[in-house]
Amino acid sequence: MAGKVMRKPSSWEKGLNPHKYTSGRWLRHDHLERNSRNLNFDFDALRHRVIELCPGATSIASYEKKEGGYNRSFIFTCDNAKRVVARLPTSVAGPARLTTNSEVATITYVQSNTTVPTPKILEWSDDPSNAIGSEYIIMEHAAGVQLHQKWPKMSGEQQIACIKAIFMSIQQLAAIDFPAYGSLYFADAPLHPTFMLPLTPGFCIGPHCGTRYWDCNVGEARYYNSTKPNRGPWPHLTAYCDGLIDTGFSRLPSREIALADKPPFHGSVATHTRLLNAARGVIQKLAEDPRIRGAATATLWHADLHKRNIFVSDDDPSVITDLIDWQSSSIEPAFEYADYIPEEKPAEIQAALCKKAFDICLQALIPKLYTARALDDDLLRPFRYCHRTWRDGAAAFRQELINISSRWKELGLAGVCPYVLPSSVELLEHQKEFKSFCIANDLKRKLIDLLDTSPDGWVPTDSWEAAEVMHQNVFEEIVQTMQSAESTDDESMNEEDLRRIWPFDIR
Repeated sequence: MAGKVMRKPSSWEKGLNPHKYTSGRWLRHDHLERNSRNLNFDFDALRHRVIELCPGATSIASYEKKEGGYNRSFIFTCDNAKRVVARLPTSVAGPARLTTNSEVATITYVQSNTTVPTPKILEWSDDPSNAIGSEYIIMEHAAGVQLHQKWPKMSGEQQIACIKAIFMSIQQLAAIDFPAYGSLYFADAPLHPTFMLPLTPGFCIGPHCGTRYWDCNVGEARYYNSTKPNRGPWPHLTAYCDGLIDTGFSRLPSREIALADKPPFHGSVATHTRLLNAARGVIQKLAEDPRIRGAATATLWHADLHKRNIFVSDDDPSVITDLIDWQSSSIEPAFEYADYIPEEKPAEIQAALCKKAFDICLQALIPKLYTARALDDDLLRPFRYCHRTWRDGAAAFRQELINISSRWKELGLAGVCPYVLPSSVELLEHQKEFKSFCIANDLKRKLIDLLDTSPDGWVPTDSWEAAEVMHQNVFEEIVQTMQSAESTDDESMNEEDLRRIWPFDIR
């Protein structure tokens, strides 16, 4: 019957499960990582809604499941050749209602205030009680092809033209002035009025919905014992700094825990408390410096700007056709993006040309970011790492405080650094701990390269068995090497020491 929606058997019914995470495994917290990315929703209802949103379609001809770090996307092709993308957030993305509302609000705001190309949103919901049973965004498929498919075949001139085109688009975002730091939402978002700062009609700035500020990181609990959640919005830099430190405190357990299974550089709760209290004084003092304030303009930026999220014309890859995946894009101090670098390029000479083009475009088109990148990195590192001391270890951040305190006058900072340098005895102990931290960091980098894994231990499913075997073999070989060395050095490492700094799970 004409106009009747026909239900065609899907790939799910042939074995592909839309609810389970299947793209990879993790060498650390594997069970937790995969479970946190499983989704409970009505896939049939989602397919039915996609058909209803595509005039002329009566069935789904095919679909692909794409799994990112924080969401699951389905690329549906209807029987009328219309391609539609449906995105659903997983629990590791943060508060699903807010991340969904914020992503749609950000895209809508960008479409309303710039000419940055973004996909058309067909429908969305931030209410999990809907018929699909989950927050979702349904949008048209991006126009063009992914830049990562075209990049290796592009000439140097085309690559440079593409870099310029990307910056011409992003320049429009960076040129917008915002009155506060946080995330963009619609004015009717499910937020308490206390946490909403009006922007233009229909929009507001609300709490930062990035994973840094929420209890959503696998294996990393939040406690909120000594401080309340501080997620913004923050009307000025001083408040933003407090948000960073309060986030650091939110990671600390309420009482001391056994450190026997922690790396020797990790530090006690009391140690982290002292460091965070010192850090609050340091970054507040840094925030008074005119150079920092000049680089702290509230700036909206794409949170994940890489070649897979950039679509270009198939005929002319220097033409940007769409920028996708705006999840967790937020309004930050410009210096938050100071360490952003373009992805690596294959040929050395070509890479040098692209890097030069990147720097020229940044200086000419987005001077606020160029100014931030020109600052001495030691001025910005305390902001970058103060909220993650419990994750990285006390020695790592203590070294940042030592660096900034030692260079305070050299860096042209006013007054005296609030952080008092350790005594000679304390410094010797710190140096020993920091050396251990550096060894652990170097070990992790080498394992990542050897096992071809991501920093969190993710491995594609088809490489999992080989990676797991190789991982275990590498550990055992290192243990055997240490045992055969029979060193009498007091600082030599034994198997127990190795297990404490090993970054992944071992049997």
